Amino acid sequence: MAINKVEICGVNTAKLPILTNEQKETLFKLIEQGDNKAREEYIRGNLRLVLSVIQRFNNRGEHVDDLFQVGCIGLIKAIDNFDVTQNVRFSTYAVPMIIGEIRRYLRDNNAIRVSRSLRDTAYKALQTKEQLTRKNAKEPTVQEIADELGIKKEDIVFALDAIQDPISLFEPVYHDESDTLYIMDQVSDDKNQDDVWLENIALKEAMKRINDREKQILMLRFFAGKTQMEVANEIGISQAQVSRLEKTALKHMKKYI
Repeated sequence: MAINKVEICGVNTAKLPILTNEQKETLFKLIEQGDNKAREEYIRGNLRLVLSVIQRFNNRGEHVDDLFQVGCIGLIKAIDNFDVTQNVRFSTYAVPMIIGEIRRYLRDNNAIRVSRSLRDTAYKALQTKEQLTRKNAKEPTVQEIADELGIKKEDIVFALDAIQDPISLFEPVYHDESDTLYIMDQVSDDKNQDDVWLENIALKEAMKRINDREKQILMLRFFAGKTQMEVANEIGISQAQVSRLEKTALKHMKKYI
């Protein structure tokens, strides 16, 4: 996705205006009075916000123009629902709205198709979760959500799992001035633990202690997965010789592991 392209959907992003706080306040008062021109100016003055959000999705393979249009829909919804009396910055309110709109678009257009009934169940569960959180001032359990909707707990879990977006292992989860922590740094890997890593080093060092013929036989037998007869045919010796050389090489390597 060419996220750094200048013109998106016919809009020259290099010339987008930046509104001051005073201009935003003035325009919003006009918007509340039904001034469509002020609304359009406010939208245009916040398109840079949409551009900053869609950069988070630049590894999804989606066309930047499509994401920009969807992000603009989220921006417009945020403008139409923003409450100035809540003493919250517009950008703070708008960014989650824009992200949510893009994520819905990506879910609905995902190559991994999720049935409409599953999506409906998942969205109902998310809405119910928000309602119960506001009502009880705490996050509800899955069972509480299921009871509220009259749906089995297992169906709620299955539906919510089905709409989860795949996440890149290189997605940053924390960043300070010097270091960035990625998701892959928090994922355990049984194949790359310290003891396995040390064993691999020891194996490589031991392989250096045997001659080329023995090394070739071990590579064909244990890395290429060939039988002793196949190895014998490939290097031009008898199976008995292959067996003898293999045993000698393994015995010799054990001294160094």
